[in-house]
Amino acid sequence: MTTSSDGSRIAVDRSGDLREKGLAGNALTLKDSVVIGLASTAPAYSLAATIGYLVLEVGQYTPASILVAFVPMLFTAFAYRELNRAVPDCGTTFTWGAKAFGPWVGWIGGWAVALSGTIFLANAAEVAAYYFYSALYSMGVEQAEGLADNPAALTSLGALSIALMTYISYRGIEISARVQNLLVYFQYGVLVVFSGALVWTLATSGVPEGGVSPSVSMLDPFAIGDSAALIAAVVLGVFLFWGWESTLAVNEETENPDRTPGRAAIISTVLLLVTYLLVAVGVVSVGGTGGGLLDFSDDAVAEGSADDVFTPLAASVGIWLVILVQLAIVVSALSASQTTIMPTTRGLLSMGAYKALPESFSRVHPYYRTPGFSTAVMGIAAIVYYVGMSLVSENMLYDSIYSIGLAITFYYALTGYASVWYFRRDLRTSALSLFTRGIMPLIGAVVLTFIFVRSAIDMWDPENNYTSIGDVGGAFVLGVGGLVLGAVIMVALSARRDLKPYFRAETLTVDTPVLVPESEHAVVVSSEVPAGAEVDVEHVENVLDVLEEELEHRDEQE
Repeated sequence: MTTSSDGSRIAVDRSGDLREKGLAGNALTLKDSVVIGLASTAPAYSLAATIGYLVLEVGQYTPASILVAFVPMLFTAFAYRELNRAVPDCGTTFTWGAKAFGPWVGWIGGWAVALSGTIFLANAAEVAAYYFYSALYSMGVEQAEGLADNPAALTSLGALSIALMTYISYRGIEISARVQNLLVYFQYGVLVVFSGALVWTLATSGVPEGGVSPSVSMLDPFAIGDSAALIAAVVLGVFLFWGWESTLAVNEETENPDRTPGRAAIISTVLLLVTYLLVAVGVVSVGGTGGGLLDFSDDAVAEGSADDVFTPLAASVGIWLVILVQLAIVVSALSASQTTIMPTTRGLLSMGAYKALPESFSRVHPYYRTPGFSTAVMGIAAIVYYVGMSLVSENMLYDSIYSIGLAITFYYALTGYASVWYFRRDLRTSALSLFTRGIMPLIGAVVLTFIFVRSAIDMWDPENNYTSIGDVGGAFVLGVGGLVLGAVIMVALSARRDLKPYFRAETLTVDTPVLVPESEHAVVVSSEVPAGAEVDVEHVENVLDVLEEELEHRDEQE
């Protein structure tokens, strides 16, 4: 391990045994990466499914709760950016966790990413199917009546949507990016039209009965008197922002892989904040917090009034907006499905490349240059999970979706801690390094750890779940149980002969090169000296020449 002129670390392969993964380099621009970051959060769907519950918790201060949730997300985004600059590997949390804390921590971090992705695919599939049938019925297709509430119809179409998005992801990163551009433009276009319609209502008709006059106080988190309600709202807010890190998981296929993905993560996070705040202010102002266009009485909430606040608000404008909003949610769910598959499968690819999973996971399709095997496994696992949960109990499916928050906050917090520890020797080099690599990631990690613990406590109570197992909430059993299952699988895999080198910290350490094409920060050269042999001075000089050339090239570009 050596360092460049700016303190960035350069890994040297001392084994000569590791190879590039084979992904398509330079396939994505900054704009493509930002689009993927936005699409991964499913803004239209996330808002429709979450904002009603935010209003239930904090009322007119819903925008303030979103602002508070943004802080740990932004700080964590800096951790991702800085780690990506030093280690631009598609394994993200897995790779960084292993380099910072060792193979076992890295592996369980990678498992948490895969677990949350698989569960989310089931949720997105259900949502896409529900709103697709709802949109058809809104268009006047009588044959679609009742299909949105038909379990067999929902599961069949949902499974088909997972298969479709898996196939598109399998076909290549370029086609995936083109599809994402279209999907994101459509759903953001609808959100603009929807928000514009709410603003037009306020401008022409004033605040409706039961609505709330828009004011700066809506952004004041200190005005929320109930700390428990604020914490619950922040937990929901974290789910709103979840997914932006997908830009880092496709870093090896992005132009300037050590810089562009990090910039895209910051840009997409800020764009999401602006979007969410505008929509939240409009929803609260026009819909109110109960007694207005939106009904949040106990009976109404029990019947699902908080599940979707967009449809009743759109209906106040016209059926055409209802149809647009429903289609936008379908598109949003499908878009998020694909952008969930992409980072998750690349994480599995990285685990296979560093021999933390069987070699099959390291396979890249020779023509499409995508993680072919990992993508197929991801799609099949998600379909089996979705169909299985639907057959066992729809309520169990809902609890599993609720439990996603544990896996998300777990690996986000782990990434923040990894940044602090990985860069611990670099934090004194400058004030900027101290803040972006140390203080901000640490604050984000601590907040997310608190959210993890608080969420787990809430999930333990059966009253906060759709199902229970004994006296314990189903979401707790599924969430914590999923992480424990990962630990069990990890121990079992560590006994495999072909994977023992990883668990002995031989294939992925702080000195292991980043296996990416044309990386400015990772120089892959062989410096192997056989045991018992004399040091070859000429060979060492050649290694140093290669390093010097790479550093000069980087300085010229900067």
